[in-house]
Amino acid sequence: MSGLAAVMLIYPGSVLEPLWRLNPLAREGLHAMGVWAVALMLLVCFACAAAALGLNRQRLWGFWIAVVILSINLIGDFVNSVFAHNWRTLIGLPIGVIILAYLFANQRIFHSRQA
Repeated sequence: MSGLAAVMLIYPGSVLEPLWRLNPLAREGLHAMGVWAVALMLLVCFACAAAALGLNRQRLWGFWIAVVILSINLIGDFVNSVFAHNWRTLIGLPIGVIILAYLFANQRIFHSRQA
């Protein structure tokens, strides 16, 4: 989704424009950031792709990238709910905790294949 958001920011008014209706607040916030929004979305996209590749290959680096990404997301959801009063972000908290618990419960898979 972050890659798609980057493309939608690079090509405003394209056939993808109606997708912003799913989250109009994101559009406003990202457009306000200008070119930095594209850089941020691309960074998130590459980080997620690296985590997916590392997890798929059962590598320890993939495990840690996923843990960092999920932790940052959890902190962001919490901060959004408390300071911006965006209560919809609270749904991400139990989901993120469950995914982190799953990763840590299966951590031995990644330690056995450290290369």
